[in-house]
Amino acid sequence: MTRRPRLNHSPAFKAKVALAAVRGEQTLSELAQQYDVHANLIKQWRDQLLEGAMDVFDAGKNTRPEAPLVDVKTLHAKIGELTLENDFLSGALGKAGLLPGAKK
Repeated sequence: MTRRPRLNHSPAFKAKVALAAVRGEQTLSELAQQYDVHANLIKQWRDQLLEGAMDVFDAGKNTRPEAPLVDVKTLHAKIGELTLENDFLSGALGKAGLLPGAKK
C-alpha cells in the first residue's frame, strides 16, 4: 500500500466541507468519501468552525484599538543611532577619498 503525499487544503475548501458537516445532511463517512479526506479531519474542521463562529458576531463589539506590538520609543532611538553612524562613516569615507563623488 502506497501512501499519498500530504495535501494542503485551501481555507475555502475547508470551510465548504465543514459547513457541509454542520448541516448534517450527510454522515462524516459520506462526506469523507465525497471530498476524499479523512473523517477525523472533517470533524476537526467542523469543530474549528463552530469555535470560531462566535468571533464573527463578537468582532463588532471590540472597537477599541489594540496597543502596538512594538515599542516606538525604542525604534526611534535605534533610528537616531543608525543615523549618527551613517553620518560619521560618510564623513570619514569622504575625508579618505573613498566615497564616490567626494572631492579631495
